[in-house]
Amino acid sequence: MPQFDVVGVGHVALDNLGIVESYPQLDQRIRLKDFLRQGGGEVATALVTLARLGAKVSFVGKVGDDESGEFLSKEFFQEGVDISQLVKEKGKMSLTAFCIIDQKSGKRTIFWYKNLTPLRLNEIDPDFLCQGKILHLDAHEPETAYEAARYFREHTEGRRIVLDIDNWDKQRENLVALTDVLIGSETFARNFHSSNPNIAIEKVAALGPKVVILTQGERGCLGKAGNENFQVPGYQVDVVDTTGCGDVFHGAFVFGLLKNWDMVYTARFANAVAALKCTKLGGRTGIPNLTQTQEFMEKMK
Repeated sequence: MPQFDVVGVGHVALDNLGIVESYPQLDQRIRLKDFLRQGGGEVATALVTLARLGAKVSFVGKVGDDESGEFLSKEFFQEGVDISQLVKEKGKMSLTAFCIIDQKSGKRTIFWYKNLTPLRLNEIDPDFLCQGKILHLDAHEPETAYEAARYFREHTEGRRIVLDIDNWDKQRENLVALTDVLIGSETFARNFHSSNPNIAIEKVAALGPKVVILTQGERGCLGKAGNENFQVPGYQVDVVDTTGCGDVFHGAFVFGLLKNWDMVYTARFANAVAALKCTKLGGRTGIPNLTQTQEFMEKMK
């Protein structure tokens, strides 16, 4: 039997987040209104979301053997995320990001740096990937994700692969073909050569995924599950920071898959969790637990 509800393979970042009243011009100095240092990353934050909602999860990825790597490892431990397959690469710096948030809109601009080499399956126990009921991937390192998906598909039966994706190329197309549930953004739809998200959903579904979701920020999300197409509006909240909003949505959606909820309710639930996240600075600070989310959804009926 699987040891975890979800095993996630992807990247984790150390986010340095600051709020500004307005973006500075070149060669201008500006004081931050608030500042926070916190872990981030697509799969990493999705797993933290799942852990807060009550799921048992494990992160498979890579950090450097630096202070940032220790910081990220400690945060995972505090959140109850297993890191028994976390690789620490000698002489490398953990992925580091600088997230500048506009105070008026809550939208952010991200600068990031990475010199880690891509994770390879020979650096971990590949059978560990099969310890999850669901394998959750990001496409940050598409070759790594493809190797993990193919191994999982060859060594399990009846279990699902969920993919978080923004960019598009031939290598990622092969990864999509192995995916059961694909969750992308409107950016992904555009990168998929379609300015119309409804057309993009149909084209992606034709490649193999049984469920395709496109997130639309404050407007909610579009989805296709089998022959059913749906649109679920977002929740209106006082936005402080949108950093990690999509990652949190992914984690909450995967939680709904674990519970075998209806797809439309699952999307509504994921919208709610992501909206609550946006009310505080950082990609993880505002992530609610299950009770808080359900109370919010009941209040917003």
